[in-house]
Amino acid sequence: MLIAIPLLIIPVALYNILVLTGGVGQADALLNDPLFSVTMTSGAQWSVSWGDLILFVGLILLFFELIKSTSSQRIAIVNHALSMVLFIAVLIEFLLMQGFATSTFFLIVVMILLDVLAGFIVTIIASRKDFDFGN
Repeated sequence: MLIAIPLLIIPVALYNILVLTGGVGQADALLNDPLFSVTMTSGAQWSVSWGDLILFVGLILLFFELIKSTSSQRIAIVNHALSMVLFIAVLIEFLLMQGFATSTFFLIVVMILLDVLAGFIVTIIASRKDFDFGN
């Protein structure tokens, strides 16, 4: 049953922890302050912040969610439903709560929307192919 839980809940939880423990007014500072810097071969400094790391984790987890959505098991339907619930929850946070109206959180919301859409589209296409082959 744990496979039904959307993996994208992890970046949402990380973002919530940062915003709610760091204070609403300090959310931008926490997300945008450089965590570490890497000197590139060109000599430029690449600074990585908490917001960048959360988005990086979210993109990796989105990849695994898209792979999970290709499954035609019954648990995939539960996963799609839970992803839709997660999308509604993060959309409410984005629209109504202070500290969540940032570009970082917007991109997390978009990742979850893409997961929901991809899951339903893949399921519909897979079921259509199963139905076509049944004749």
